[in-house]
Amino acid sequence: MTVLLWILAALALPLVIAALWFTGVFVKELFSPSPPGPDATALAAERLGLLPADRQDTEHAAPPPAAWSAALTAARSGDWAPAAELLRADGRVWERRSTLTAELGTLAAEEDGWLLAWEAARPDDPDAAVVRAQSTVRLAWDLRGARQARYTSREQFEGFGRMLSAAREEIARAAELNPEDPTPYVVEIWVALGLGCSHAEMDELWERITSRDPYHYGAHYAALQYWCAKWRGSKELAFDFARRAAERAPVGSLLTVLPLIARFEHDETTDVAADSTPEMLALVDAGLADAAACAASDPDHPGLAQLRHLLAYYLHLQDRHEAALEQFRLVDGHVDALPWNYRGEDAAAYYCRVRNETVRMAAEAV
Repeated sequence: MTVLLWILAALALPLVIAALWFTGVFVKELFSPSPPGPDATALAAERLGLLPADRQDTEHAAPPPAAWSAALTAARSGDWAPAAELLRADGRVWERRSTLTAELGTLAAEEDGWLLAWEAARPDDPDAAVVRAQSTVRLAWDLRGARQARYTSREQFEGFGRMLSAAREEIARAAELNPEDPTPYVVEIWVALGLGCSHAEMDELWERITSRDPYHYGAHYAALQYWCAKWRGSKELAFDFARRAAERAPVGSLLTVLPLIARFEHDETTDVAADSTPEMLALVDAGLADAAACAASDPDHPGLAQLRHLLAYYLHLQDRHEAALEQFRLVDGHVDALPWNYRGEDAAAYYCRVRNETVRMAAEAV
């Protein structure tokens, strides 16, 4: 009898082991389920060639020119010559010059050994001087941080103020070395905003800029920030500045984006119907015409992608999904633009959520 029991136990052992294994698998799946696959809208977007969130560039609104990327790479390795040559070659193309200066200034705020070498080799080079001014302003804002004032320490504010005050001297020197260049004054807008310069001072600064380049996109964007209620103006002042600038600007200058930015900066409602009023529809239509004209005459304009991002967002809110999808296709892969970049680390994910919803709605409308 004992032998028989041993035989039966031996025969049953594999069944017991199998049962325990299946039970373990079940419990593991119950408490640690496999991650879900991509949802249907994400798959639909990928089939259109649109990129997932982890492949979105969060530092640019559009691909930078290859020559700019090469110059920045060279500067990181200590070679300033390619950057100097690019700024020299841009000459009086002020919009490109200002944008490239901002890129180089951002890099110099992180590590400026290459800029110090440039300044030593060419002490009175106006290009090196304006990059230095830009880098000091960028460093000041980095010291302050992006959080609201109530979450910013006294030490941060003190360092911020000292750096902006130092930047004023550098800006004045850069302007003196190249009197026709509006770029130093465009940089100074961020000093005026940070230090709380008066409206009269801002008006004087604005005259210096527009007398040199009346439709400078980057300058208008920065000035609108100054006039916003969250900084040194009000909702009324911001809307008035945006409206007047857009009305005066020629089609293709991209300044039709200003009323849309003013709207976004002061939007306190969750009612999407407010984004589909006749006035808002007209603003978006004007932006579409502006973008088309710019794309035909100056497809590499640094502000074009910024306008397209905002158009995609408002077209989506207006249920104009096919038109929104067209704009998303043109900017996909780069998300450092309104409204996405106000979401911080969630910028790419937020962009993809809105874009994928647009893909779904456009498909359903067919």
